[in-house]
Amino acid sequence: MPAGPLSGLLVADFSRVLAGPLATMTLADLGARVIKVERPGAGDDTRSWGPPYSPTGATYFESANRNKESVCLDLADPGDLQLARELVLRADVLVENFKPGGMAKLGLGYAELSAANPGLIYASITGFGSTGGANLMGYDFIVQALGGLMSITGEKDGSPTKAGVALVDVLTAKDTTIGVLAALAARRVSGRGAHLELNLLSSLQGALANQGQAFLGAGKVPHRMGSAHPSIVPYQLLECADAPLAVACGNDGQFAKLTQVLGIAGLASDPRFATNNARVEHRTELVPLLEDALSASSALTWQGKLIDAGVPAGHVAGIDEGLEYAESLGLEPTIEVRNAAGQPAGRQIRHPITWTPAFPAPAAAPPSLGEHSDPVRAWLSDRADRANQSGARPSAVPARG
Repeated sequence: MPAGPLSGLLVADFSRVLAGPLATMTLADLGARVIKVERPGAGDDTRSWGPPYSPTGATYFESANRNKESVCLDLADPGDLQLARELVLRADVLVENFKPGGMAKLGLGYAELSAANPGLIYASITGFGSTGGANLMGYDFIVQALGGLMSITGEKDGSPTKAGVALVDVLTAKDTTIGVLAALAARRVSGRGAHLELNLLSSLQGALANQGQAFLGAGKVPHRMGSAHPSIVPYQLLECADAPLAVACGNDGQFAKLTQVLGIAGLASDPRFATNNARVEHRTELVPLLEDALSASSALTWQGKLIDAGVPAGHVAGIDEGLEYAESLGLEPTIEVRNAAGQPAGRQIRHPITWTPAFPAPAAAPPSLGEHSDPVRAWLSDRADRANQSGARPSAVPARG
């Protein structure tokens, strides 16, 4: 099998919590060597974010840190700070989410480091940017509130609701990964790295898609509609005899099939419902008619009938059921990770891309705090000593180990 597509790249991970670590884990899943720099004695904040805990630690931390090496460095200590600098001088990529200016105060800012390592791709993640929002703390929940996402999430007459996962962090992680990969491609031509600045607010607003454009293009400020879609009907949860069912009719043909299955085929030719535009206009009239028909049977029964008829539908599954469903489709949603001794150490959600030809996906368990401190420190110290003696900059891509 070929090596991972990012094999041979070295990533210095100075990030913590979720957005940065999730981005660097993605790079590690694709074959890069990722060295995670952590505070002695404490490490990444999420090491203590629990419960829940697995037998090996906080599941929050474990969700974003597999396939990495952990080295403890006290950046307030001159010797450790020098080792951190040596790490970056060898790195292809650095990811950090310090407060704006924090890395520069340590002598680890982009301007200084890129002068010594011109090929460095330096990704800085903040909550609200490095200018007017530099002093604002970037918590996902607060960004969901201030950025507009909560204003469109929740029931129409209920309270605004955050997404059930730290969605803004996840979106920012994906944007960071995209930026790093683009910068790596550009470096192949120019030979130079780049400074990538990302912030949670911009990643959220970049993901508002049709909802954001509804305001910019039509002056319409979207609002909470529960599970309903502002531009497609029916595209929402509909109540059945026992539970709600997600039904998504993306075109008039699917709506006609829905009415046939429900035994109310005449609705498809009713002028109020014959087209999607009409259905949006007469939403409040249509939904009760559909739910009245659906009340005759269970959500799972209707799900089977609708899927057989070519109408997208699904019951509201738990995460456990969702994983079981993916497995039933042959999607292999999880991987088994192994500790340093090669022993099974639990299962995790795998990286979602399937490659052809395949490469041996790394599956190292998330590291314990400082698990690799001794070998990494020795490697950095040795190479630093040799570089100082020769006056040359060490190679940017070290051997794995």
